[in-house]
Amino acid sequence: MPITIAATQMACSWDIQSNIEKAINLIHKAADLGAEIILLQELFETPYFCINTKNEHFDLAKTLSDQPTIKKMQAIAKEREVVLPISFFEKSGLVYFNSIVVIDTDGSIIGHYRKSHIPDFPLYEEKFYFSPGDTGFRVFNTKFAKIGIGICWDQWFPEAARVMALMGAELLLYPTAIGSELDKPDLDSKNHWQNTMRGHAAANIMPVIASNRIGQESSNDLSMEFYGSSFISNHLGELVSEADRESEKIITHTFDLDLIKQYRRDWGVYRDRRTDLYNEILTLDGNKT
Repeated sequence: MPITIAATQMACSWDIQSNIEKAINLIHKAADLGAEIILLQELFETPYFCINTKNEHFDLAKTLSDQPTIKKMQAIAKEREVVLPISFFEKSGLVYFNSIVVIDTDGSIIGHYRKSHIPDFPLYEEKFYFSPGDTGFRVFNTKFAKIGIGICWDQWFPEAARVMALMGAELLLYPTAIGSELDKPDLDSKNHWQNTMRGHAAANIMPVIASNRIGQESSNDLSMEFYGSSFISNHLGELVSEADRESEKIITHTFDLDLIKQYRRDWGVYRDRRTDLYNEILTLDGNKT
């Protein structure tokens, strides 16, 4: 079954309405290119506010039921008959999450995931804002494919990718915000970032799609540069489409999921798993006692 996937990337400012309109425009352009599942970047409505810690940023969060952008995206998904995973800053009761909903082609929300792994580094101060997700990993049965979604820091954990694969995912999607490092100004993590997810694709024998932001963002005396490079990897871990570091971009690729499913079956890596030997993976330090 052929399916066309799109990843997008764009710069964000504090003109929130402009960011939303830009994202909607990218969705329409991707749909015009034949894309059926369209991935936007992490927290696309605003700059990446986790660059520092400010209490007023909590005011950006909305409950799922009161999130106006999601309602707009539901209408667009129905109009264009596309699947849209939509990242948002979620308020739920007294806590906050880095979340995503998946909107199917009829405009309905078919599921909801809260980011599991929360980073805490200079310029990535997410633990100040977000509680660890309580949904567990999720796989969403959309009209076109079963998709697993991890959010940014989740992408560095092979355990998450394998769990979603075991849950029946046919595609792995990762909305992202990654760029420069305050304490390592000469570090360019772009290749490491891509190679990690390409490893997930090869090990689990399924395509991986990642969408990052672009541009420089600043807050007070802090600044960071996002390196874009959104990409699509095939089920062998090979890059089949990649954006540059600086341009607003849409990239697409068409996969035959039936052929990939057959290859995954024939390769035998799921048949030959030894779950009786993996107890250490359930510990933090590798010590079972």
